[in-house]
Amino acid sequence: MSQLLSAQGLLAVVLWAALAVYGFSALWWVIEVAALSFRWDHNTEEVWGLDDIQVRVLTIDAEAVVQQTVNALPDGIVDVRVIAEADISIDGAEVHVVPEEFECTATNKGRAVEWARQNVDSDEEYLLYLDEDTIVTELTGLPDADFIQFTEKPIYTGSRLTYLCEVFRTGYQFEQLGFHRLSYPLYAWGGGFAIRRKIEAEIGWDVPTITEDTNLVWRAAREYDLTYQLVDSRFRNQAPPSLKAMLKQRRRWMSGTVGDDYLLPPLYRPLYFTRVVAWAFSPFVPFLALASYLLPGTAPGMELYTLLSTALLGILFVYMLFGLVAYRKHPFLWPVFLLLTPVAVVLHSIGALWGVVSPVTNFEVTEKVTPDTVEQANKLETGELDAHDGTGRLLRESDDEFEWGVFSDDD
Repeated sequence: MSQLLSAQGLLAVVLWAALAVYGFSALWWVIEVAALSFRWDHNTEEVWGLDDIQVRVLTIDAEAVVQQTVNALPDGIVDVRVIAEADISIDGAEVHVVPEEFECTATNKGRAVEWARQNVDSDEEYLLYLDEDTIVTELTGLPDADFIQFTEKPIYTGSRLTYLCEVFRTGYQFEQLGFHRLSYPLYAWGGGFAIRRKIEAEIGWDVPTITEDTNLVWRAAREYDLTYQLVDSRFRNQAPPSLKAMLKQRRRWMSGTVGDDYLLPPLYRPLYFTRVVAWAFSPFVPFLALASYLLPGTAPGMELYTLLSTALLGILFVYMLFGLVAYRKHPFLWPVFLLLTPVAVVLHSIGALWGVVSPVTNFEVTEKVTPDTVEQANKLETGELDAHDGTGRLLRESDDEFEWGVFSDDD
């Protein structure tokens, strides 16, 4: 009998510990979205104009993809540079090829931007870094901040499963609304951010990392009283075209975050740890709720545990709901996405779990598709992807107009 009680006690400790880790991460997300995002000190008034921005598009040799990105830039931006690993021709931009003989501590993408820092001139106040597939929307100027993060809204490229995961991820990233109240923003999206040129020049990119964007903002926060602003413009980028590409992408993100955690101060470590666990092991959340239903009364506090674990399971659906709001999906489609939330949770987490168990050390560019493929997948007219009204605003603002049938056919 005593052994049975001992086993029940041990089980209760394990279950409560797991719930505490997951619960802290979920509670912090709620705090960021519901409390820290209040904008009494979050001024996004545009102080700097388009002529104060130099755009730098990073690529290896994806000429067609980069040309689409450059085409969609607002007309007021005149200083556009492409940092490439091979000689490509881009209308409307000056191409700089990173020499093969250039050596530094940074590798891959970090090596390219470090070479650009040393060799590409700029007189503008800000450098706006874009990935090769970033379609700029609604950019007319910049607020006055050291680091300006733009939000993203990945576009469907042919895989309904990866698109589902991106809607889920976009909902989770509503927490970025609270990052301006943190000394260390918890991550950065390198596909669309602007940084003061002087800070970038002093901080540099010459460090060994595979998540150079987050690494840069963490090092800048450590060295400066960094001001951060989020601009909710929803730049368009490509959802991974296949599950394999998405899993590798998530693995790299997690590996890089874990590898750079030494940059965070001790106060941020518990938050960082719980977020890593919550992301990589989130598919196990349903099992916490299931255990409470299968083992009622086997340990003290199980009634409360049932309530909390069920609420924790429910917040996964809240993330998806926020993603649907960000994508402006028609409410008619909400039940479909919400029912598929467990699929999104599992697929979004597999790559992260892979990164925890077997971290990758080499940077691998996520596969991109051509603009023609994106337009065909979304039933757009030829050339419509880069159409804008002079401010960079896509003419088709709402996904309801051209992604109604995302789940209507077989994947």
